Amino acid sequence: MKWVVLFLGALSFAANAQDYPSKSVRLIAAAAPGGNPDVLARMLAAKLSEAFGKPFVVENIPGAGGVVAAEQVARAPADGHVLMLGDSGAMAINPALNPRLTYDPLRDFTLVTSLAAVPTVLVAPASLPASNLQEFAALAGAKPGQLAYGSAGSGSVHHLTMAVFASRAHLEMLHVPYKGGSALVAALLAGEVQAGWSGIPNVAPHIKAGKLRVYAISTAKRSASLPDVPTAIEQGYAGFDIATVIGMQAPAGTPREVVARLQPALARILRERDTAERMASLGMELTENGTEAYARFVREDLERYAAAVKAAGIKVE
Repeated sequence: MKWVVLFLGALSFAANAQDYPSKSVRLIAAAAPGGNPDVLARMLAAKLSEAFGKPFVVENIPGAGGVVAAEQVARAPADGHVLMLGDSGAMAINPALNPRLTYDPLRDFTLVTSLAAVPTVLVAPASLPASNLQEFAALAGAKPGQLAYGSAGSGSVHHLTMAVFASRAHLEMLHVPYKGGSALVAALLAGEVQAGWSGIPNVAPHIKAGKLRVYAISTAKRSASLPDVPTAIEQGYAGFDIATVIGMQAPAGTPREVVARLQPALARILRERDTAERMASLGMELTENGTEAYARFVREDLERYAAAVKAAGIKVE
């Protein structure tokens, strides 16, 4: 009798999934308006609404690098009507920095798929006397503890990227945290700091205008947004590959049938020309490659940032 009940339950589950969504879907952006998860969520919401015939409504829940949103989504009903666009901050960096988080990225979420990677570029004021990455490293190495670099905040991907680079290049540099990427760029332009890793859209106009010099992109591949900028790997730093990856998550226990409907719809939308062009203009690189691959990536990302935090001795109070 027990197997009959389980079988009927499975049939009911599948039938309900075919009707998914049965109401509006909350698409939580784990960022403030204008942040990368928010921008991508709004790009996807309209097309998901059209594809599924029900509204996908973007809701911003900023705070603590995505932690506030992640905590709420982890406790939400697991029926596919609450989804989150969270990035590496929520899914890997904060868990590496704070072992006392109330959620576990692998235990408390159903990982739907990766969506996009957001690389950073190493930039400096044009007046800095270094024309390439090797010269920059030589300059910093000649002045231990004197060359200051900025970040978008302690524990941010900008901070961790420079910490990893400094460790690889055996550099001692002074970290100056700012409140966000825009403040970092303003500090670079004002000469308050001599370098920093930044998102491409924030610095591309200043690079073009000759106000900032760019040395490298943080990922293993060059960006279509700045195709002339070499990778750190090309310049002798083997294996250097760091980016913020945005993915879609749902509460743990979300039916597999729901995920099986969402993932191919997202794959199609992300590859539509207008979506792809908009992502490229924002410095985003497509990373969608299925549910299993995303779960594998999150596990690797957790290990990557845990190692980076440990190696750099970063502690965020």
